[in-house]
Amino acid sequence: MKIGFLGAGNVTGTIGRHLINAGHTIVVSNSRGPETSADFVADLGPGATAGTKQQAAECEVVILAAHWVKVPEALKGIDWRGRILVDATNAHMDPVPDISLAGVTRSRTALKSKGRTSSEMVAEMAVGARLVKSISNMPMAWIQDFSPNKPRAVIFTSGDDTEAKKLIIELINSTGLVAVDLGSLAVGGAMHEVGAPLSGIELHFVRRLR
Repeated sequence: MKIGFLGAGNVTGTIGRHLINAGHTIVVSNSRGPETSADFVADLGPGATAGTKQQAAECEVVILAAHWVKVPEALKGIDWRGRILVDATNAHMDPVPDISLAGVTRSRTALKSKGRTSSEMVAEMAVGARLVKSISNMPMAWIQDFSPNKPRAVIFTSGDDTEAKKLIIELINSTGLVAVDLGSLAVGGAMHEVGAPLSGIELHFVRRLR
C-alpha cells in the first residue's frame, strides 16, 4: 500500500519505517517543499519518496503527522471527500508543546470547552474525509524497535467510518504493531487523545481469549 504523510517529524520517521519494513511505500511531505525532505527520506531508504502535500494526499491512506498548531495549514487546499485520513496528532495548545501535567490539563480543558474531541475538530477541517484517530497514544521513542521480534505494542484506534477503520487496523497490524478498536471518534477518541485515560500508557499485546 502507498501511504502519504503530512509532516516530516518523529511520527513520520517512526511509523514510516515500520510501514516500509512491512513492504509498504510512503510519500513524505512538509510545509517547506519536497526538496527540504531529501535527507529525511534518504535515511528512511528506497521505500520512501519526498513529495508535495498534494502528492501525499493522493495516496491510498494519508497520515496527518503535523504539529497541532500547523494542522489547519496542513489540511488546507485539499479536497478530502472520500479520502482516508489518519489523525496522528496530539492537541497541544501551545506553539511549543507543554507536556507537563499543567499543560496537558490545559489542553484537555480547552477541548472539553469546545464540546468535542481533537479528532472531531480535525474532521471539521478536513470536510468529507474518512477520518480515523490512531498512532498518537504513545511517544514514538517507545516503538523504535524495528526488528522482526519487536514487542507488539498496542496502538489505539477509533473512527466513525467502519471500513476505513478496518483498513487502518489491518495496515497497523501488518507492521507487527497491534491496533485495538475503541469505537467512534467521540467515544473512543476521548479515551486515547492526549491527557485521556489511555494516552501515554505502554501496553503490549500477548494473546486474546476468544
